[in-house]
Amino acid sequence: MKNNFFTYTKKQSSNFIKNIYSNKVVLMFLILCIFGISTTGKPLTYTFSEVFSRFGRNAFLVLALIVPVIAGLGLNFGIVVGAIAAQIAIFFVVYWGFTGIGGLLLCVLICTPIAILFGYFVGVLYNKTKGSEMITGMVMAFFADGLYQFFFLFILGGIIPIKSDTLMIDGGVGVKNTIDLTGNLKYSLDNISMLILGRTILIIGFIIVLANLIIHKNNEGKKGNLLRLILIVALFGFTFLPFVSQFMGTDQLLLLDAVTIACILGIVYGLARIIYIKLIKKDKDGDINRFIAIIIVAIISYGLTYVPAIYAITKFVKLPVCTYATVILLCGFNRWLLSTRLGQNLRTVGQSRTVANSAGINVNKTRIIAMCISTVLAAWGQIIYLQNLGTFSTYGAHTMVGQYAIAALLVGGASVQKANSKHAILGVILFHTLFVVAPFSASNLFGSSLIGEYFRVFICFGVIAVSLAMHAWKTAIKPTAAKENK
Repeated sequence: MKNNFFTYTKKQSSNFIKNIYSNKVVLMFLILCIFGISTTGKPLTYTFSEVFSRFGRNAFLVLALIVPVIAGLGLNFGIVVGAIAAQIAIFFVVYWGFTGIGGLLLCVLICTPIAILFGYFVGVLYNKTKGSEMITGMVMAFFADGLYQFFFLFILGGIIPIKSDTLMIDGGVGVKNTIDLTGNLKYSLDNISMLILGRTILIIGFIIVLANLIIHKNNEGKKGNLLRLILIVALFGFTFLPFVSQFMGTDQLLLLDAVTIACILGIVYGLARIIYIKLIKKDKDGDINRFIAIIIVAIISYGLTYVPAIYAITKFVKLPVCTYATVILLCGFNRWLLSTRLGQNLRTVGQSRTVANSAGINVNKTRIIAMCISTVLAAWGQIIYLQNLGTFSTYGAHTMVGQYAIAALLVGGASVQKANSKHAILGVILFHTLFVVAPFSASNLFGSSLIGEYFRVFICFGVIAVSLAMHAWKTAIKPTAAKENK
């Protein structure tokens, strides 16, 4: 008995040490963030408000990197071409005078085919340079930036007639360094209310379920879809109740309300799953530990909001609902994509191109599709970023997109070979927390905020350099190990 207990304890200790080692980067940055927050001299409400604002602004771009990593293309430094596609679309939408959500949707409509075209060319280039995709992407980003500057400095106004005093340099050739998005695209996504968002989602859901109801001829499918239709109609009618429409009429949600809603949904979901497994399905061997854990975490999370410091933060921070909804939708899209046949092909290609070829998968085509998806998502992410920022730095907005997004992903625990939505979300939080606190912390400790700025640059490029070095080391060590085994 004692031997079994000793063996179990030793195994658990070994697993704990392995988990600590595998998450060493995350833990290091977590410690740095805690130290930085404690030495800024700023109230916690300010720090967390800035972090949540940056999260909504940058998370979409970081999530756009996941598909290429899964497909074995590594860290997509070529994400810059997606940002360029977005900025071309934004310029013309602003020039034509479109504003608000209509202007935003027009940006998406224009940039999507451009991003697909760019993604296709990048994918073809990566197929020609297999094994060197990351360095190819980095060099290609500089080349794309040169073409972009030529387009904006000479072609616009020089070949394509553009007459605008607010957008063009004096003389009419070349675009100004900065374009103000106030009055046209600024906060066009952030300002969409929860009511409009909720009703739009319900209408789309109604159309999808109705189509499924018409397509499915079996009785079980019809019953399920009919119940879903009734639920959607009930929820749509619920939004017209005065207190509901008043609460959902705002475009921003207090963090306290968001936590409360999330905890309630977590508890309801956990209870519903337990009831379904034990009472309806009557599965005595059904595992309900996961759902019990969800309920416990939800209760603890809600209880923490009664801690004075946490309560002050949750009452101060406001979240742009629609912007955060797009991030959640992209996380759902990434998860759904991996469950499809294309997603399985992406995984297979990423794990072994030889095995993928043997399985009849068109490796080159799959890699090109991965690049097209990533480039389109990057273009949409740049639109979200710029509409939230409110200003468009014509010649600089896209230059550091790849480095910052990749650094954030790596800080979250991702690697050249492995990345998921959890890595992206955690990485954005840690990376941008350091970005917020570094200048203030350096100013308090060393009397100069410039040291904090240098630290930002060091963190960004340092974490990328270490990750690439580790990847090169692992790549070199595998053939050596294989020879020794022979």
